[in-house]
Amino acid sequence: MAMVSKAAIGIAAGICGTLFIGYCIYFDRKRRSDPNFKKKLRERRRARRAATKSTAGTKLPDLKDHEAVQKFFLQEVQLGEELLAQGDLEGGVEHLGNAVAVCGQPNQLLQVLQQTLPPQVFHLLLQRLPAVGQRIVAQNAASVSVMSEEDVE
Repeated sequence: MAMVSKAAIGIAAGICGTLFIGYCIYFDRKRRSDPNFKKKLRERRRARRAATKSTAGTKLPDLKDHEAVQKFFLQEVQLGEELLAQGDLEGGVEHLGNAVAVCGQPNQLLQVLQQTLPPQVFHLLLQRLPAVGQRIVAQNAASVSVMSEEDVE
């Protein structure tokens, strides 16, 4: 066996690195010269902003006020269904997760949703539930601390 020198390995690595960088530059230019690139990029950014606004704008009701919780539940279910019908899976699942979180009987609601939603959407909903639950706990803890501060004054 002939031993390959370190210089030959270094030269081969340099050539491979140069080819890889050239490959990246070529396809980046090809992607950017695509007439639909900017349009698609703007659409993705709008969708991301809209999803951020819809999830950040959801303020959970006071869980002690039964009417407010019921109104919130119905609003979230309706909004979730509308977003799913429009094809916005992320937003729809987020709102349905909010509805499940404030529901008095979440197991029954989950059974209904399992029968009505496509399996991949239902699986996404199940993945989101722990995060929604943590957000509700955090918001309730914040509202309890605000109430206790008001009681002290």
